[in-house]
Amino acid sequence: MKSYMLVLAAAVAMPNTVAAQESNGGAPASGGAASAEARGLAVAQAADARDTGFEDQTATLMMILRNRHGEESKRAMRLRTLEVEADGDKSVVIFDDPDDVAGTALLTFTHKVGSDDQWLYLPALRRVKRIASNNKAGPFMGSEFAYEDLASQEVEKYTYRYDGEEAVDGHDTYRVERVPTDKNSGYSRQLVWWDANEYRVIKVEYYDRKGDLLKTLTMHEYEEYLDEYWRPGRMEMVNHQTGKSTTLEWRDYELGVGLDERDFDQNALRRAR
Repeated sequence: MKSYMLVLAAAVAMPNTVAAQESNGGAPASGGAASAEARGLAVAQAADARDTGFEDQTATLMMILRNRHGEESKRAMRLRTLEVEADGDKSVVIFDDPDDVAGTALLTFTHKVGSDDQWLYLPALRRVKRIASNNKAGPFMGSEFAYEDLASQEVEKYTYRYDGEEAVDGHDTYRVERVPTDKNSGYSRQLVWWDANEYRVIKVEYYDRKGDLLKTLTMHEYEEYLDEYWRPGRMEMVNHQTGKSTTLEWRDYELGVGLDERDFDQNALRRAR
């Protein structure tokens, strides 16, 4: 696992920076020699270092879709994730219920640089469909999560700017603006609030290509696994432009279960059900 303090020191090796302040248990300094860009990058790298080394994980989740009138529909899902050395994570999302989507599966290969690779298996057609790069901004299975939201949030996929400190839902947080480097992203920028103690994501605001606020994601009910890795029990994504929302309720996290590359190929999609 990457050293948290080494990442900070390498990112901003100056006094009055995130690294110097963090070593004293405090927040990033508002002034000093470090640029807002360097301090923002340092926070993102620190968060990444805190969540590196779990190797693989599984979880079950319930997706709750709500339209603008508050009417709900539910979908039961499973998730598998595999860390990949020197690249982004691989993941498979599998739908188990209701019957009309059971067996549908999404395979994602996240990359630190360049466009991610994604494939959707549609059991009714018995075929695997590749998701084109210019379609990654589209909604995933009718939810308020886009295909690109389901990829691991690798540090290299954004540029950063430290934007200050703020209390959010009882958490002291670092607020960082990040801008996607992928020209096919559906977002012009995002604002991320990381809690200042454990570097867990508390909130993300997503701005559309016109620069208008599109969605807000909030993370709740965190629990710690293996005395090191924090995972949310609930995620809420609200679309401010449509009035729709999606809740993900997470259960049964298991880390270090022994998954391998064979669990993350296109044949695995067909075997998912």
